[in-house]
Amino acid sequence: MKTLSKAVAIASMISAGVMASQAANAEVEVSASAAVSNMYLWRGTNLGAPKGIGAISGDLSVSMNGAYAGVWASSGDATYGNEYDLYAGYGMESGDFSADISVWTYVYPTGPDSSDTMFDTSDLVVSLGFADASVTLYEKITSNKDDTRYVTLGYGIDSVSALVGASMSDDAASDYTHVDISYAYNDNISFTFSQVVAQDVDDTVDEDGKVVVTYSLPL
Repeated sequence: MKTLSKAVAIASMISAGVMASQAANAEVEVSASAAVSNMYLWRGTNLGAPKGIGAISGDLSVSMNGAYAGVWASSGDATYGNEYDLYAGYGMESGDFSADISVWTYVYPTGPDSSDTMFDTSDLVVSLGFADASVTLYEKITSNKDDTRYVTLGYGIDSVSALVGASMSDDAASDYTHVDISYAYNDNISFTFSQVVAQDVDDTVDEDGKVVVTYSLPL
């Protein structure tokens, strides 16, 4: 429950000021989407390996004056089973500059340790953007697992985007870096090529190139 308390406290600080000052004329927006992919690609790794299973995911969110909250759910994790993520945050834009801060907690109700996974893995996510470039930090805010930090640098032009992600943990031997190149064929179909380009110990992360095809649909 400590992690849940932290997540609630941070999310409350993010949105309380905005919601209190603008509640009178706030307009609540609700959005939802669904997607299907040939694999669950997560930080340069295929979570469906070695079973080679695909992933079906969906998202439901509520937003108001920059503050937002929602749930994202997915299949396709061969180790932990079905997953759903709860999140809350606040984002803003000013000209070419954008900023976003949120808290995510990852829940695996059908996993091997399902009784211990409720709110025990959570990230504080901070993202800054300028024009077509962005940098995002994922900082673990739980104390019952090894600390892991994940940082991405992204850049996109029209339908093509590139992302460099670096995973860093207390166990330096498991650190690795990957590069993703994505192409949005249209509003629904996208392709991503992902390649691990460096790791401290060989064979810790699968270095084979991965091609992900995703079909998404707003609901």
